[in-house]
Amino acid sequence: MRATDVVVIGAGMVGAACALYAARAGFSVTVVDRGPVGGGTSGAGEGNLLVSDKEPGPELDLALRSQDLWRELDAEGLGESFEYEAKGGLVVAFSPADHSALRAFAATQRDRGVVAEEVAADRLSEFEPHLAPGLAGGFFYPQDSQVMPALAVARLLKASRAEVRLGSAVTGLLITDGAVRGVRTTLGEIPARYVVNAAGLWGGEVARLAGSRLPVQPRRGFVLVTEPLPPLIRHKVYSAAYVSDVSSSDAALQSSGVVEGTPSGPVLVGASRERVGLDRTPSYDALGRLAGQAAELFPFLASVDVQRYYCGFRPYLPDHLPAIGPDANVAGLFHACGHEGAGIGLAPATGELIAALLAADKPMVDPEPFRPARFDSPEEAVG
Repeated sequence: MRATDVVVIGAGMVGAACALYAARAGFSVTVVDRGPVGGGTSGAGEGNLLVSDKEPGPELDLALRSQDLWRELDAEGLGESFEYEAKGGLVVAFSPADHSALRAFAATQRDRGVVAEEVAADRLSEFEPHLAPGLAGGFFYPQDSQVMPALAVARLLKASRAEVRLGSAVTGLLITDGAVRGVRTTLGEIPARYVVNAAGLWGGEVARLAGSRLPVQPRRGFVLVTEPLPPLIRHKVYSAAYVSDVSSSDAALQSSGVVEGTPSGPVLVGASRERVGLDRTPSYDALGRLAGQAAELFPFLASVDVQRYYCGFRPYLPDHLPAIGPDANVAGLFHACGHEGAGIGLAPATGELIAALLAADKPMVDPEPFRPARFDSPEEAVG
């Protein structure tokens, strides 16, 4: 097969962003995937681009840079093609204690560049007229936004002009003298100077081909999809409990109300989290909790039909940070995986960071906290 500068393993959101920014850095790119475009975690996501749920630290820095890049992509004219909506997020508290916790959390975020506006209980209806009465208050995050993930993956791949080879599973790495020289796939070998592992849930398997450890685990989640509705919900709305669920390492079922409308009419309801391997068996406990929590936030939803649900798996790493950067054992191999439920939002900055590392340029975001080699010791690889 024809040689290329960079092979990106994975045609999901992160892989598409890596392809786009590598191509913009002057590299020729080939993307390979065992399945279809966006056929894994990306296609089962809600398309959230969030800063509101991230505590100060490396992930928030990556999210803020990604927000800048999403806005740039929208300004280029790509946003309309993947339903980019800069609609903001509203985080609400059911009790005064939760509201106080949100206030303290927002104060720490502001020091890192997050815009958070406190909303008193009597002003919540200005943001969401159909929100449940009796809430203690909330915070509005104007930087939160949303895309339609399947469209975003496809549009970024198209914009990259990368060669895309689907139905092509990677079975091995071509390695000579400790450096990668390409990949071996079920459809043949692809010579390359660099390989980027953006394989999502299968990122750990790709790392093992290099003798490295990335303890990626699947974290299952369900989303309910309602019948098409008029635009009754203006923002992404979720309860304060969602913030703690995102940062939790608990394997048991967790759920917290997350509700948002879409341009086509249906309302999306999440979010549940549990570590049950790759089991797709319907969890009526999880689905029931989601429906109940959505109706707690918006009582009118109690009489709305749910047309379907879907299930996806977040690629979880034990310290809740993605692995982005060079492999510890094989030169020319880079990893970009383990973004858990934030891959859509973090993808552009991840792609830009990978492109900078490929070109030996100075990155816009410090790569050190994301280095894959942090999982070399067995103690760090468990969670």
